[in-house]
Amino acid sequence: MSLHVIFRKEDLDRERLEGKVVIVLDVLFATTTIAAALANGATDVVPVVDAEAARTAACGRDPRGYVMAGELNAVTLPGFAHPTPLALLSEAPPDGKTLIYSTTNGTVALAKSAGAAHVYAAALVNARATVEHVLRHHPGLTVLIVCSGSVENFNLEDFYGAGYFVSLFAQRGVTEGATDAALAAQRMHDASPAVDCLNASRVGRMMLARGLDAEVAYAAAKDQLDVVARLDDGRLTAVRSAQA
Repeated sequence: MSLHVIFRKEDLDRERLEGKVVIVLDVLFATTTIAAALANGATDVVPVVDAEAARTAACGRDPRGYVMAGELNAVTLPGFAHPTPLALLSEAPPDGKTLIYSTTNGTVALAKSAGAAHVYAAALVNARATVEHVLRHHPGLTVLIVCSGSVENFNLEDFYGAGYFVSLFAQRGVTEGATDAALAAQRMHDASPAVDCLNASRVGRMMLARGLDAEVAYAAAKDQLDVVARLDDGRLTAVRSAQA
């Protein structure tokens, strides 16, 4: 199994996705929120690239059957629920509903990854479940761990998350096929506790300045969810560890 880390969503080559497994990370907060929503009863998550696409996705749906959440450049979209995990679960719980979700980076990264054979949204919160699922169902395939980044910029928290995934794969014997980028991410992860790294990152500092300490701490808690978020036909659905 070959294991690669892609520094930013902009570095994805769509022409080389065929036959590969893509794991998209946006630790603060898109993929963390997606995992939390599915673990807490959302029927599915429809990731979209902007507010207009979200409204289009909602058109014709029963308003009682969906929640729209999202942000643009870290500002909650007008009329949308807050996109961070704890705020969403407390203010607009998606239990039994579809979450239509728009973010600046994570949902865009998912859209860019759609040509791969298998696509997953993952974060620290559901890393182990996702790795176990990939090893069980896609042995031998090339795995791309995609750091969403932030509008063409590298993000420390996503690279740290990628390092944890590489570490988990290594624990299961995937060591020979890791690229230097993957090994660099693993070494960086092994040198720092998750919450310290997330707090120190540019986005983390921005969130702390807004009083979102609890949200960052939630995103830093490894393996608290057993849900695997799989993308099929433009929607993410849950595969739980018992099914994985």
